[in-house]
Amino acid sequence: MPLLGQAALAMWWDIAPDARSAFEDWHSHEHFTERLGIPGFRRASRWSSATGGEGIFVLYELEGYGILSSPHYLASLNSPTPWSTRMMPHHRNMVRSQCHVLESRGAGVARHALTVRLSPAPGRGDALRDFCRSLIGSLVTRPGLTGAHLLRHQSPPIAATTEQKLRNGADQTADWVFVACGYEAAALTALAQADLAADALAAQGAAPGAVSGLYLVSASATPVDVA
Repeated sequence: MPLLGQAALAMWWDIAPDARSAFEDWHSHEHFTERLGIPGFRRASRWSSATGGEGIFVLYELEGYGILSSPHYLASLNSPTPWSTRMMPHHRNMVRSQCHVLESRGAGVARHALTVRLSPAPGRGDALRDFCRSLIGSLVTRPGLTGAHLLRHQSPPIAATTEQKLRNGADQTADWVFVACGYEAAALTALAQADLAADALAAQGAAPGAVSGLYLVSASATPVDVA
């Protein structure tokens, strides 16, 4: 099925190898449970770099964009647990995008994922969105793939939170996010090298500087799973 809601929180960061085991223990057994207990959080998924790097990709699917500034969510961000307080400084090179879901077709979770962080060139936003919409429609039935989604960042009107201050350096954002999921890594690699390659994106209205990454799913849960 498509993403579970009209909004999403997409995040990327690096975790050093010596902190990876402790991070995954915390993120799986406390942080997922905490976040999925917040009204409006519908699904959480964590992904690890498919190329053996330190990168992590996390996607929270949300009922609506207002969840990102809701009292329940802000209370959690500003009152981290002792375990969260210990783990937050290990999140390096954080990119954190609070997004509207613009397009969503097919599965939101599969074995493999490709993420592309991109922005439209000046005056080319409509053209880029039309391209992404058309591409998403074709991908859900392409061999090896199961779904694709387009997200657009908008900063909510909230102050910097306690969790954000605990992390190393200021959070960056991705303007638009394209996510494709599938059961064959080769299909996603081909997508990254063809339809979503830098020159192809530029021809369709994207600004230079798109960042792509391939990931493998590590964990996925809904509120029912962790209740």
